[in-house]
Amino acid sequence: MGVSKSELFNSQQNEIAQVAKVLAHPARVAILQYISRQDACICSDLVEETGLAQATISQHLSEIKKIGLLKGNFQGKNLCYCIDKDRWETFSTLFESFFNRISQQCC
Repeated sequence: MGVSKSELFNSQQNEIAQVAKVLAHPARVAILQYISRQDACICSDLVEETGLAQATISQHLSEIKKIGLLKGNFQGKNLCYCIDKDRWETFSTLFESFFNRISQQCC
């Protein structure tokens, strides 16, 4: 979708599309699944967990952070990540309302 056309849609439609675009990559889904299963912020090397190169992981983490699903802070030399639970709930509610709006019975 061209940047110039996004104004044709409401904020909810644009937000769903933006989140869906980030989640459309299986590596990002795998990274989010791994991080969400941890009891605390992760500072470990995701290379071992995913099999991807560090530069690739950094790029995916950056995209996930842009939509606010990750929080990160430095602990020593390491950047540690965890799921932003408030943002996660916001997206969960957004997608739930999107998928539960179909009321017609057809076919």
